[in-house]
Amino acid sequence: MSDQEPKFPMYKGKPLVRCGNVLYYGSMKDKYVCRLEIKSTKMVKDLPVADKVSVQLMLTEPTLHNRKQIVKTSEKPGLYLAMDIADAWLRRALAK
Repeated sequence: MSDQEPKFPMYKGKPLVRCGNVLYYGSMKDKYVCRLEIKSTKMVKDLPVADKVSVQLMLTEPTLHNRKQIVKTSEKPGLYLAMDIADAWLRRALAK
């Protein structure tokens, strides 16, 4: 990685980028990334915790329309389960 490239937090060897309630897991240089959107939160000891998370496996091809980029979609109860399925989907898709 050069000094010019931004350094993102990593999860299982892949970048994890957050913008508001949306997280992108994976590298935009790869064919696929996962998009995780926090749909709702609940309070646990005065901290907001993701309660419902939408997961999408997406193609990174910029010429495709948004709906055609989506390969798989699911909704999970919590960020841990969402990250688990996102990692499985991304690893399988990139192995093809």
